[in-house]
Amino acid sequence: MQAVQQDLVGRVTKLRRTIGEGIAPLVDLVYPPRCPACGESVGEHGGLCAECWSGLAIPGDPSCASCQRPFGESGPQGEAICAPCLGSPPPHDGIAAGTLYTDTSRKLVLAFKHGKRIALAPLLARMISARLPNSEEEHLIVPVPLHRWRQWQRGFNQAALLARELEKLGCGELLVDGLRRTKRTPSLGGMGAKARAKALSGAIEVAKPSAVKGRHIVLVDDVLTSGATSTACVKALRRAGAKSVVIACFARVLDEALEHAA
Repeated sequence: MQAVQQDLVGRVTKLRRTIGEGIAPLVDLVYPPRCPACGESVGEHGGLCAECWSGLAIPGDPSCASCQRPFGESGPQGEAICAPCLGSPPPHDGIAAGTLYTDTSRKLVLAFKHGKRIALAPLLARMISARLPNSEEEHLIVPVPLHRWRQWQRGFNQAALLARELEKLGCGELLVDGLRRTKRTPSLGGMGAKARAKALSGAIEVAKPSAVKGRHIVLVDDVLTSGATSTACVKALRRAGAKSVVIACFARVLDEALEHAA
């Protein structure tokens, strides 16, 4: 009976895929595929044009063994640690960034988050997944939370959409409500480190401590800037007993490393 059910599921999946491929030309005719970053024509929906692909900066090796900050081709090899991590060891277990923050990645983020182009989630998630470290451990995927009023205003949590796509890509098991934001925080832009830490104090808590205890966590966000919010999330997960926490993001603001990007 189980074999019959599995065969039926396989046939239905194949039929859905065939129907999708069959109507794709009609969809392309009505809605011509265009680059989500610049609007130029592209071969298929969900892809970037060649010029915009070249505008993305993919972090390369060698890089810091702790935070994956690119050193450049002439940088140290092996398990070298960058100066910021030596000066202040981070609480996380690595950063997997799909790209560095450039004009092109900024356009994609703005279109995704503020332009409500949620169909970009699969593209951004694929770029994140390519940077996640290979591991035999089963990971729990947890998105950075939005305050309920911010999510109500926006209509969705962009980190949760990326996390869902990462689960589809086989990067782990999704726990969409693993963290919650207990208070609405102001914009952290322009704040110093102490002011950011104060604004986030008590703002993040683990909603299901038993679900994260002893687990390897992939913490997902769209953009990593100062790292204040992700650090607050990492610390909360660690207090709840998480075994390790890797931060995964689409774009990482790291201007000094752009010249070293591959």
